[in-house]
Amino acid sequence: MTDDRRQVSSGSPYEATIGFSRAVRVGDRVVVSGTAPIMPDDSVDPDPAAQAHRCFEIVARALAEAGATVADVVRTRVYLVDRADAQAIGAVHGSIFGDVRPASTMIVVGGFLDPRWKVEVEVEAVVP
Repeated sequence: MTDDRRQVSSGSPYEATIGFSRAVRVGDRVVVSGTAPIMPDDSVDPDPAAQAHRCFEIVARALAEAGATVADVVRTRVYLVDRADAQAIGAVHGSIFGDVRPASTMIVVGGFLDPRWKVEVEVEAVVP
């Protein structure tokens, strides 16, 4: 590991078992892992927009802990299991990143580790 590498943990039980960090900062770059819409009590709101909000809330906290902000985000990847949720999830993305306008990809996938999840998000940021 390099001296300028900093790992951020969110306390997810998957971090220790799979062996990953919520986010990693190396130099001016922050990469946030795929982030699912899990509430602190392990519940998951069934609404796709609420799930997207929760994902971005967790992402914003990880960015802050790594010394970055939403305004520093240069790329987002949004994974969803139902293309019918794209508009609702996209609207949440737009409400958060409308002025930032990062490069972004929205991908429909076959499923997630937990079938309650409708969306998962990862981001990359560059800190000025």
